Amino acid sequence: METQKQKIKKIFENFTRNKQIHESVLHIENAAGDFSYDIGYGGKQIDTPILTASITKLFTSTCILVLRDQGKLSLDDKITKYLEEDTLRGLHIYEGQEFSMHLSVFHLLCHTSGLPDAIDEGGNQAKKRITNNDRQMHIDETIMETKQLKPHFAPDKGRRAHYANINFDILGKIIENITGSTLEDVYKQFIFDPLELKNTYLPIDENDFVPNVYYKDISYYRPKMVRSTRASGGCISTASDLMIFIKAFFGGKLFSETVFHEQEINNKLQSAMSPIRYGAGYMKIPLDGLVTLFMGKGELLGHSGSTGSFAFYYPTSGLFFVGDVNQVANPALPIRLVMRLAMSIKS
Repeated sequence: METQKQKIKKIFENFTRNKQIHESVLHIENAAGDFSYDIGYGGKQIDTPILTASITKLFTSTCILVLRDQGKLSLDDKITKYLEEDTLRGLHIYEGQEFSMHLSVFHLLCHTSGLPDAIDEGGNQAKKRITNNDRQMHIDETIMETKQLKPHFAPDKGRRAHYANINFDILGKIIENITGSTLEDVYKQFIFDPLELKNTYLPIDENDFVPNVYYKDISYYRPKMVRSTRASGGCISTASDLMIFIKAFFGGKLFSETVFHEQEINNKLQSAMSPIRYGAGYMKIPLDGLVTLFMGKGELLGHSGSTGSFAFYYPTSGLFFVGDVNQVANPALPIRLVMRLAMSIKS
């Protein structure tokens, strides 16, 4: 075990020499629970607040799957069952045909809707979102902006997937409409309270702490932007809490594990996100392909965030990796770190 920890420490220290990384934290545990290691850099530790960014999608996926277990929705349900047609009309028009009323919960969960992303698409969107003045958007405004963009393909066309935050923003609205509660209350009821996550929350007002994020060498405070992406990227947590959550997510403690066997969807995302594939609410990153020169085995399951956060399970060795590198300018950094670790250490 000590040899493993020394190897992890060396990989982490070499990785954080990257000039883009100003602070970082890494927490690793195995499925059996008899191996645990954490290390921080730049003052960040396992109980330091992290903007989880798109790891939030795992929380939203959890709520959808819990509601499925409760019989309150089916993944095959058309979203018109939960949202007004007037709200949806014009959202997805591809090659002159209206597909808005054909979109299902499953399309959103797997990013196979073909919808564009009003937040992330276009030149230098990440830079603009961080460096421009802080701005808060309501889900209805996000939907209206999405309607001004061209979808990428018809829903569920072939084996195509296109990563778009709007898919999960709409799922968040569906969760609220089904439960009659706010998303933060549903998260608390379905996830935070059962797992006793004391430092994980959705910020809802100016009194809720939101960590700064780095874009290159500058640290920015963007609470309104974070509150605008509640279901797709607005959750705050810590590495310690995220470890509890990711182990529960893949361990059957929150919803029926049968979903992992029933939904074998494994679609490639857009080329800019290669080699990431997407399953029913979570990322799949193969380690046996060209990007690793075919030297790895199996795949990573979980999610990364555009701010540098990560939470992954590596079934091949039974290891879980969570943490943060806090850098918006290079969203590939957390994935590169976890891939390197997974291929270098054993459970």
